Amino acid sequence: MTKPSNLSVTRRQFIAGSAALAGSLALPGLLRAQEKRLSINSWGGSWLDSARKHLFDPFTEQTGIRIETVSPVSFAKLAAQVETGVYEFDVTTLGAAELVRANQNGLLEPLQETYPGGLYQNGMASHAFATVMGWRSDKYGSEPKGWADFWDVQRFPGTRSLQRYPARVLPIALLADGVTKEDLYPLDVDRAFASLDRIKDHIIVWWTAGEQSAQILRDGEVDMIGIWNTRFFAAQDAGAPVEMTWNEAILDKAYWVVAKGTPNVDAAKEFVAFATSAKPLAGFAAAQQDGPLNPAALELIDPAEAERMPTNSRYADQVVSQDMERLGIDPAELAERFEEWVLS
Repeated sequence: MTKPSNLSVTRRQFIAGSAALAGSLALPGLLRAQEKRLSINSWGGSWLDSARKHLFDPFTEQTGIRIETVSPVSFAKLAAQVETGVYEFDVTTLGAAELVRANQNGLLEPLQETYPGGLYQNGMASHAFATVMGWRSDKYGSEPKGWADFWDVQRFPGTRSLQRYPARVLPIALLADGVTKEDLYPLDVDRAFASLDRIKDHIIVWWTAGEQSAQILRDGEVDMIGIWNTRFFAAQDAGAPVEMTWNEAILDKAYWVVAKGTPNVDAAKEFVAFATSAKPLAGFAAAQQDGPLNPAALELIDPAEAERMPTNSRYADQVVSQDMERLGIDPAELAERFEEWVLS
């Protein structure tokens, strides 16, 4: 899914910043360990509403373990609390890129598979989502067809927005530059940044939270955006004049993970197993319009609901699956270079 905020913070910054958190977080961490409470790092907005209805409340009913949430999702906080041993949350979701980084840095507890093939890099696969190209139909009609049009500011003048997340943005930049889906990985990083240079002045918002992306599209703050399919449909359902295309959508996976060393490790692992089991996951995925990755959950999805899911077989020839195994650059190095570029 995950769906991350700023991922550029270095390990040294994690350690330096974590000291300020220690005093305020120590007492809540102790209380949660004593009172059968679990804290989950949440994306907020409609994501939280869906998670609460289909995952959090049913888990509490089944186990008696109360769930509290902390927003927004933050890779930096995950790293800082593992460094200090002071925990603000026990469980979070990560996209594939930050999952690899987190596992490389020893930030995650080992997990058991909930279903065959679902475990990757100490993360349990939950659902798939896609970064699609959306736009204001009152600005462009139905004309845009792919990322090359997003880059074409002569034919399609106006404001743009992309997520501040390099593992999703660099493939988009390469597709816009004419690289075929088949030749996308490993990423030609230098070519991708050269492509980004051409659009940078037109990106007025590098969004970091899903709700933010839906709001700026819905309110007309931007004319064209790279946005998760779930957030696009939220804007559309709210009545905004918007359109999208599945063409060249970047398919990503969201993984549940448990913070290394959390005092609530047993409850946290129990939650991850519950959240990726068939019935809870099917309910959550249907509410979010994401594609569940547990095959047993997929069998419970109504075909009509699957129309908005990026894993629908109808879109197989249009979407591009993110390939972290052949990324072509270390994720941490990519994150650092991307942040330097954004801020330059």
